[in-house]
Amino acid sequence: MGRYEELRERVRARPAIAPSILAADFAHLGDAIAQAGEAGAASIHFDVMDGRFVPNISIGLPVLTSIRGATALPIEAHLMIVEPERYAEAFAHAGADIVTIHTEATAHLNRVLSSIRDAGAVPGVTLNPATPLVMIEEVLPLVGLVLVMSINPGFGGQTYLPASTARLARLTEMRAERDLDFIIEVDGGINPTTIRAAAEAGCNLMVAGSAVYNTHGTVAANIEALRAALH
Repeated sequence: MGRYEELRERVRARPAIAPSILAADFAHLGDAIAQAGEAGAASIHFDVMDGRFVPNISIGLPVLTSIRGATALPIEAHLMIVEPERYAEAFAHAGADIVTIHTEATAHLNRVLSSIRDAGAVPGVTLNPATPLVMIEEVLPLVGLVLVMSINPGFGGQTYLPASTARLARLTEMRAERDLDFIIEVDGGINPTTIRAAAEAGCNLMVAGSAVYNTHGTVAANIEALRAALH
C-alpha cells in the first residue's frame, strides 16, 4: 500500500491533521517536519505560490526534493500557480504523493489532472471560496483529493470563512451520491475553534499552519489541541 492509500485509510477512520510548513521556521524546516510526524500528523502540506495566481511567493521544487528525503509522511504539493500544467509533473517527480491544482488556474483541468496521475502522483483539485463546487463536478472521478479553500489563498493566519462549512457538507453529499472515495480536505483558518465544524461537515483532512507552528506551544501540544477539539 502506498503513502496515499495509507493516508486515505487513516482519514476514513478519523479526521487528521496536515501541518502546512508555510508557517514553520524555514531555518529549521527538517526539525519542524520531524516534530509534526512525531506528534501524529497525517501528511505534510506544501504550499507553492508564484506571486501571480496569489499575491505571495513561497517555495518550490528544490525544497520539495530536500524534504522528501527527510520524511516518510505523504506530501501534498498545493500549487497556487498559473498554468500548473507547466510544473505539475515536475512536482510529482520531485516526490509529491499528491499534486493539487486550482480549477481557476488552467483552461485544461482534465488534461492536467491526468498528467499528474501519469507522472506517478495522485491528482487533487481545489477551488477558491467564490468558485462554485459545480466547477469541479466533472473531474471528481479523476481525483484522489478535493481541497476546499476556507480562506482566499495567498497568506497564512487568515480567519476561517463560515460559508466553507456548508461547502464541505455539500461536497460530502456529492461524494456519496457518486459513490466516490476521494479525501475531502480544508485549508484556511483551521484552529481548535473551527476544526470541529469542518469535521462534522464531512472533512477528512485539516490543513493547519499557524495553529501548529507558533510561539504559544510546541508542535506536539498544538496538534494535540486540534485533535482534542474534534471530540
